[in-house]
Amino acid sequence: MVDRIKRCAKIVSEGDGFFMFLRAQLSSQLATVIDFVITIGLAKLFSIYYVYATFAGSFFGGVINCIVNYKWTFKSENCKKVNVAVKYILVWWGSLLLNVGGIYLLTEVFSRMIWVQNVFGHHLDDLFIIFKIVVSLIVAFFWNYNMQRIFVYKNHDLKLFFKRRN
Repeated sequence: MVDRIKRCAKIVSEGDGFFMFLRAQLSSQLATVIDFVITIGLAKLFSIYYVYATFAGSFFGGVINCIVNYKWTFKSENCKKVNVAVKYILVWWGSLLLNVGGIYLLTEVFSRMIWVQNVFGHHLDDLFIIFKIVVSLIVAFFWNYNMQRIFVYKNHDLKLFFKRRN
């Protein structure tokens, strides 16, 4: 039984294609847990404005995600750390803007709707949590994974990469 578990873990840890996607999802889930704990903790326990709490959660979740993806998900130790860091920061800023902007936009628009106010009543300030879940999933699948897979953790020389684009 232990050998079977070790074999399965090795396949997941070393495989490409679907297994890389699976590792990315596991890394993303770890980062998401950290993100949500920080965001909700700051917003609910310390009454910090949800936009600032969302930014802080996304920031710390992103740090964890970058480290795990570099070492385990995409196995990018052959890439220069400075190149990965610069590319990750570019993609991460896009992710932060999409997450914070999307959550803010949806929360502000929906919280002004009468029917939403009637449904949520005095729990209207919890509405951002629902939109955080929705926006986080959309950004994770359509932005983060793809940008990290094809851009961040590939061994590109940044000078040559951007020079070819011009």
